[in-house]
Amino acid sequence: MPALRFPNRKFHLEPTWHSYTRVPGATVPTPLRSWLLDRGSLTERLIDASHGQFRVEVINQRMELPLLSECHALGIPSRQHALVREVILYGCDEPWVYARSIIPAKTLTGRLRSLRKLDNRPLGALLFNDVSMQRGQIELACSSTGDLLLPALSGYLQGTVWGRRSVFFLDQKPLLVSEMFLPGFRPYNRPLKLHFNR
Repeated sequence: MPALRFPNRKFHLEPTWHSYTRVPGATVPTPLRSWLLDRGSLTERLIDASHGQFRVEVINQRMELPLLSECHALGIPSRQHALVREVILYGCDEPWVYARSIIPAKTLTGRLRSLRKLDNRPLGALLFNDVSMQRGQIELACSSTGDLLLPALSGYLQGTVWGRRSVFFLDQKPLLVSEMFLPGFRPYNRPLKLHFNR
């Protein structure tokens, strides 16, 4: 699936996202299917796959303009700032997943103000431990590490990457989480049982 050109200070190419029901199964690498479509906590799965050798590295967290498709997914105006959080999830000291979260300003109110101060804690752990959490449908995209413009990975990992994203709701307030499985992600031989209960 081709990427769309989009002028942005940080991203010059944006993946084209599709509902997982519209992506031909044959195009998705078989070992990744269960990881892309699992509706459970990716954080828990990565901790298990890395035998506890898991960590989060924050590479960006600030108020800025989301991408157009992110605004559309969240139902917010295209010129509305949101908290943009980008992290690398490491397993066994290897970069496995690039995650980008978009949290609208209206979501960062009340008890959810604490989302501003996650530091190196995984957002997924918070989401899946919150009794109010609801998850929207999964969308899939195919891109490349070059298109993601990740300075932390420059010259280290190059290649095609598959990712997924979903809108989550906490107290009925939306936030968007995108996760791209990097070329260094190796737990392919440990497929997951799919969870469709949420």
